[in-house]
Amino acid sequence: MTSGSHARPTEGGPPRPRLTRRLIARLTRRGAGKAPGSATSRWWRLGTPAMILLCGSLFVISAENSGGTDLRPGRYTDLASLVSNQSDEYDGLQARVANLTKEVADLTNNVDDQDVKRLQQKVDALKDPAGLVPRTGPGVSITLSDAPEDVIAAVIASGSHDVNLNLVHQQDIQAVVNALWKGGATAVTIQGQRVVSTTGIKCEGNAVQLQGRPYSQPYEIAAVGDPVRLTAAIDSDAYVTTYRADAADPEIAVGWDLATEALLTAPAYDGLLDLSYAKPLR
Repeated sequence: MTSGSHARPTEGGPPRPRLTRRLIARLTRRGAGKAPGSATSRWWRLGTPAMILLCGSLFVISAENSGGTDLRPGRYTDLASLVSNQSDEYDGLQARVANLTKEVADLTNNVDDQDVKRLQQKVDALKDPAGLVPRTGPGVSITLSDAPEDVIAAVIASGSHDVNLNLVHQQDIQAVVNALWKGGATAVTIQGQRVVSTTGIKCEGNAVQLQGRPYSQPYEIAAVGDPVRLTAAIDSDAYVTTYRADAADPEIAVGWDLATEALLTAPAYDGLLDLSYAKPLR
């Protein structure tokens, strides 16, 4: 049997693509010179179409799963890139929320109904205490930061104490914020974000998450209010006093800085307002 005896299609058969004919011819050459009834010859006759069908199926599956994109993208080369990308996505979603909230407010204000207008007046009266209105005035700013890197390295090398003492944690931030509320603050911000009743502060690795967004140290806290009352509240808080003692200890050396501000602006809260909560099973 010649090498072309079973490599070409029959005269009346449908035309095959050029690449397929070339592939079949190349594969079938390996079976040339074998007896027509040999196992190798039968394998090539049956195996070649099966292999082509399998390859085509894999191409189709890959195309469907990728959706036109790279199945193995090199999008994130390190953690910093991941955080930056997520932060950009958060900013985009936050802007969309602000636009939709404004659209809802505009539509509500245009409703010509007395009950709706009466309820809207109640909502407007609660916006300021809820943190939905900007606040401007005198106040104080406080900065918390981790100990310098050389201090942390020395503690790790010596093992003199738990290195967590050299880092700022969520409870440290919470204690300062609570002390400011006790001192009569009318508005508080962390990293420039307005603190409201639903604000959550959570440690996540070497960063602190505020309202779902990660921030690295130093942590800047600002409060609008009477600077004298705010400072007195800070001085009298037991937890904050312990933190400030750690800041003065050269072996712990966490950062602490308090400054009186003649004018501060706390922006309005612009995050989600809906609450999600669990319901008991009946």
